[in-house]
This record gives sequence, C-alpha cells and structure tokens, in this order.
Amino acid sequence: MSTLLEPSANSATGVCSNSQPLSLSGLVKILESQTTSPSLAQLYNWLENTRISADELRPYLGFKEGTYWRHAVCRNESVEMLVLCWRPGQRTVIHDHNGSQGAVLVQQGVMWETTFTYDEARGLAYNSACGYEAGQITGADVPDIHQLGNPDVSERDLVTIHIYSPPLGVLHTYKPGSALVDIYTPVDPD
Repeated sequence: MSTLLEPSANSATGVCSNSQPLSLSGLVKILESQTTSPSLAQLYNWLENTRISADELRPYLGFKEGTYWRHAVCRNESVEMLVLCWRPGQRTVIHDHNGSQGAVLVQQGVMWETTFTYDEARGLAYNSACGYEAGQITGADVPDIHQLGNPDVSERDLVTIHIYSPPLGVLHTYKPGSALVDIYTPVDPD
C-alpha cells in the first residue's frame, strides 16, 4: 500500500525536534552506518528531514532516451540509495520489490504512481493512482505492487530519491489482466 507522506508540522522547514535538516552527505553517512535493515517508517523519517541542494545532487544527474536513468549514491547489505532521472513519458515496469521496502522523495518534477492488486486466479488488477510533487514522499511496503513514472503531459524532467531496505535484487513484474508473474533484475546503476 503506497502512502503519501506530507512533511509534518514540525518539519516543514526540514527541522526535526531540535536537529538540523540532513544534507545528502549527512543522509549517506547515516545509511552507510546501518547494520540491519531499517523500517519503512525510518526511511520516511530520513527523507522527510533531508534537504538536498542542487550542488549535492549534480553528480547524480543524467538523463537518457528510452528509459529512466538510475544513479547509485550508496549501498551496503542493509540499505541502498539511488537517484532516478526521468524524461517525460518514462516509467518503470509494473513490479513489486520482492522482499524490500522502499521510500521515494520527489526532488523535482511530478511523479505518477499507480498501484495494483494481485490474485493468483484473476491476475493483476488496477487499484489506484496518485500524483506526487516536489517535496512529497511515497513508499512501498511488502508486498505492494506499483508502477512509477514521469507523465507525458508533465513536459519537464523528474528527479526522485529512492531508499530501499534491504537493497533491491530480483523484482517480480506483472501485466494487467494476467496471472503471469515474471522476474526482472534492474540494471546496475551508473
């Protein structure tokens, strides 16, 4: 079940209970120190209290035609962080995270998320759709099935920050109206 997270009243400025907002390097430091997989609530909390500057983000920006681009920021046995860059019309396949949970912060642009339900007898069925703007956070728990993308009509690039716990491996993929479940291994990020 994907859930929109709006910044809480005490963190509208990125400040969380007497602490300064995290920078990208501060968030990386926290992620690299993890020795067990953090909860989805913890992933949300970190993203909610992170403010990434354009200068910090610049090394992870890059776009390509045909599909979105995945840029690795950090990874260990417990957690990974990626920056995804999307041109209008680019989207993921319909997938689940096969045992991983993930949180996504929209850094710039507009992201659409469509969620689905799966039944072995009936196959994949549409559940809901939602749009997210810069500063908003959504997440996927186990066994959520969804598709993310930059809508054609946005006419602008999309940049999203993703944290997965544990790191992604082989994903299950789905097709609407079908009971067939396939597998997909994301290409190693650049």
